[in-house]
Amino acid sequence: MMLSIIKLLHLLPLQQVSWQMAVMWIIAFILLYLAVYRGFEPLLLVPIAFGALIANLPTHGMINPPIDGRPGGLFYYISKGITWEIFPPLVFLGVGALSDFGPLIANPRTLLLGAAAQLGICVTFIAAVLLGFSPDQAASVSIIGGADGPVAIFTSNKLSPELIAPISISAYLYISLVPLIQPPIMRMFTSKQERRIRMKSLRKVSRLEKLLFCLIITIAGVLIVPDASSLITMLMLGNFLRECGVTDRLSHAAQNEIINGVTIFLGVCVGITMTGVRFLTIETLKIVFIGAIAFGISTAGGILMAKLMNRIDPKNPINPLIGAAGVSAVPMSARVVQMEGQREDKNNYLLMHAMGPNVSGVIGTAVVAGYFIARLMK
Repeated sequence: MMLSIIKLLHLLPLQQVSWQMAVMWIIAFILLYLAVYRGFEPLLLVPIAFGALIANLPTHGMINPPIDGRPGGLFYYISKGITWEIFPPLVFLGVGALSDFGPLIANPRTLLLGAAAQLGICVTFIAAVLLGFSPDQAASVSIIGGADGPVAIFTSNKLSPELIAPISISAYLYISLVPLIQPPIMRMFTSKQERRIRMKSLRKVSRLEKLLFCLIITIAGVLIVPDASSLITMLMLGNFLRECGVTDRLSHAAQNEIINGVTIFLGVCVGITMTGVRFLTIETLKIVFIGAIAFGISTAGGILMAKLMNRIDPKNPINPLIGAAGVSAVPMSARVVQMEGQREDKNNYLLMHAMGPNVSGVIGTAVVAGYFIARLMK
């Protein structure tokens, strides 16, 4: 009997389980806990964590490439959505369909806040080079500061595909932790009086203005940063579908079925790259650390720009809190701004004002990524 049990155990793939796999199981469970029980970006973290769990199980025929005419594994083909740069632009299509650019058009000054929030990317690019990363890798790592998962994946896939796993998980982790990371930084760089500033109501933006905005940004974006064309054009296509008023079915599909389906596959494929051998390295810890610094500096950059603008034009003050929404975590960072503003004044409504820098941050991060790719891709 005992001999039979031992023989049975030898048939199981237990000997293929390494300590790195076991550690990654724990990491996957923690991510699932944060998503399911703490509500941290569950739409992103659940697929990523489950993919990480799959990647660290002794599976057969899941990720192998085709050999001798035999088809490859399921995730070999699904992962082509990342390596062929299909998933990030499709996510941008959905983001565009979900976003309202009206607040940005009504108050174009907030474009500067989105631009200032890219400060973290620039600073950490230099820091990453000093820590020993190559310029290609440093550019990919620093994009984490934009808090934009699809752009981080898009950039690292082009410049440093060997780092796509830690960069992706860092980017999405910090996006999910926006409600915890940003409020202390907001309070550190603003006074109570500044947090109580009430901004003037935004004017109503016409449909024609929104449509022209989409077309102008599409043309200007492609001309300025052609390497980010697929992101910018899909973002604007999604928004045009939303605003034109005659493609409700397509807009609905982009806002729901398309972005939801792509998010599942994108998340699982990112998780699949998190094998223990590849992920549990000093380099990963460096990336996570640099990503936190980048995200913090980006948040502070937007706030400080708002304070500077108030010095220049004190007659039409901006609540500096909305500068923190210049990172691309749409719309979570704008919601955090709303909550922080109402901690000081329950009748102060900043959400729509924060959407201006929030959507400009999406565009800004894509532009910076396109610049890096144009300058560094070999």
